[in-house]
Amino acid sequence: MNEQQLYYRQKLKFEIDASDLFDSLQTASEIVIVDTRKPEFYAQEHLPKAINLPHRSMNSTTCNELAPSKTYVCYCDGIGCNASTKGALQLSLLGFQVKELIGGLDWWKRDGYPTTTELSTDAEATSIRCGC
Repeated sequence: MNEQQLYYRQKLKFEIDASDLFDSLQTASEIVIVDTRKPEFYAQEHLPKAINLPHRSMNSTTCNELAPSKTYVCYCDGIGCNASTKGALQLSLLGFQVKELIGGLDWWKRDGYPTTTELSTDAEATSIRCGC
């Protein structure tokens, strides 16, 4: 294997796109989606079945109930936000297997996949800004 092939093989170990994540969720129970943004942004809109674990609060105490056998897919708002990278790094430092969702919530929605909310339908939506 040449250097270029090795680079791309390594990159795919640590990143996943919306299509691959959606397909994996249909068949795999060992994947946990982690929204690494602040709780108020998670409440406004997030990927279905995602847990909210803000990157700033990740530590051995807040992550002690996470299963070490699972793969954690971190995401944030999208390409202009690095909360998913910070969260993936922190989870990795804590010993978990982690991937980062390329394009985050933005690209997930652009690809036509559903999102959910914790807000009531009559709740006033806040303006969109970076949730990290």
